[in-house]
Amino acid sequence: MVTRVSTVSFEGVEARAVDVQVQIAAGQIAFNVVGLPDKAVGESRERVRSAMISSGLALPSKRITVNLAPADLPKEGSHFDLPIALGIMAALGAIPSDALEGFTVLGELALDGAITPVAGVLPAAMAAHARGQGLICPHACGPEAAWASSEIEVLAPENLVQLANHFKGTQVLARPRPAIARASAALPDLREIKGQESAKRVLEIAAAGGHNLLMSGPPGAGKSMLAQRLPSILPALAPRELIEVSLVHSVAGLIEEGKLSDRRPFRAPHHSASTAALVGGGSTARPGEVSLAHRGVLFLDELPEFQPQTLDSLRQPLETGEVMIARANARVTYPARFQLVAAMNPCRCGQATEPGYACRRGPNERCMAHYQSRLSGPLLDRIDLTIEVPAVSAADLILPSPGEGSAEVAARVAAARATQSARYSGLGLDAATTNAACPAALLEEVARPDAEGMALLRDAASALRLSARGFHRVLKVARTLADLQGEERVRRVHLAEALSYRSHLDRRRAAA
Repeated sequence: MVTRVSTVSFEGVEARAVDVQVQIAAGQIAFNVVGLPDKAVGESRERVRSAMISSGLALPSKRITVNLAPADLPKEGSHFDLPIALGIMAALGAIPSDALEGFTVLGELALDGAITPVAGVLPAAMAAHARGQGLICPHACGPEAAWASSEIEVLAPENLVQLANHFKGTQVLARPRPAIARASAALPDLREIKGQESAKRVLEIAAAGGHNLLMSGPPGAGKSMLAQRLPSILPALAPRELIEVSLVHSVAGLIEEGKLSDRRPFRAPHHSASTAALVGGGSTARPGEVSLAHRGVLFLDELPEFQPQTLDSLRQPLETGEVMIARANARVTYPARFQLVAAMNPCRCGQATEPGYACRRGPNERCMAHYQSRLSGPLLDRIDLTIEVPAVSAADLILPSPGEGSAEVAARVAAARATQSARYSGLGLDAATTNAACPAALLEEVARPDAEGMALLRDAASALRLSARGFHRVLKVARTLADLQGEERVRRVHLAEALSYRSHLDRRRAAA
């Protein structure tokens, strides 16, 4: 007789159904797991054996065969421990044979029989609900699974004994409740930054429209401080966005105690990060920083210090909002709708823009052009806002803290985001769409510049040699500026300010 238990295998954020088939038959004593298991799945034999002994149930002296179907699908991860153990327990009569019908099961076993947390519980719960099944998962992951639906049945035992007692009717496991992680500390506030009023203005525009931002300035000017305070003015994740972000973080194993966070992600990888670390990949096609920053911010400090090939790998996800990772044994697509915020020095020594400074490498302009040549033109063309952040003077530092902080700026950003949400919902798009993500086909209807503004844009596009992408991005920034002022139509003043933020780096290289 063959006992069957349902579980899942992950392909990106998708959970594919896997059928765990267990057969206990007479013959030479053995415990075999087949069906393309990886090292972690193969080692489940010893974890299952020890956990069952610790729970008071020894394995029989027979031949145990576990097949993970479909057999041609690679199986990875330790979450196969629990379905294998429950399949053996059902085959031995330790739990009712029909108890596992209608459940998807996943969990890792400790040697003492405890069920420990695993990654991917949220997508597994959503896949189980879509198939009309309940979910059995570790106790620590129960709150995460409960987010899938209020209708799904979730069993979250702490160990094998609890689960067996539940099926026998001697103990009832309560359904876990969805939980939100409480913020461990307050976010850094814009009030802490003295001076840099122009940079704060651009930061507000970037937050309001979801625009990509590049800050250039000497060391110590406050570029990193500004970027770190961007999350404090961004609105909290909407329920749908919360689930999207949590699906990626669940697969990556970043959700602690099953509690989801409504804060937008802020990822800041070091400039030594590889291409696979940034966009995803590796032998198992894991999500990279661009996917972990989905619906949030990806901050790249010291931008030219990243490998040029690594930076250029961002070009596709910046346009499409997703990244596809193709490997010999996997083809996975992850969401990657992130806001790029980058900071850089004007040159390697960082002082080329300071008055009276003469670079030892040659003329300042040539030194700057050489350093900035590590950034490709197509990547710069995808950045909406570029600003020079000057050094802060001592006179600025001794001034009292500014009266306006993150709370006041966040209120204006929230109002602009609400305007965009209503606009794009009325056009049949996702309510989470921002001006930066507006499709080009709808941009003319959304922006609608006045006659004076269109004349300015036409002349500027010719003078600055704007690409089609650059032309559209100027319109998107102008639309955000109008939203911040509560105006229905884009006017000349909005377009003039948007044009002032176009990248100056290409012009510097040409001048050198």
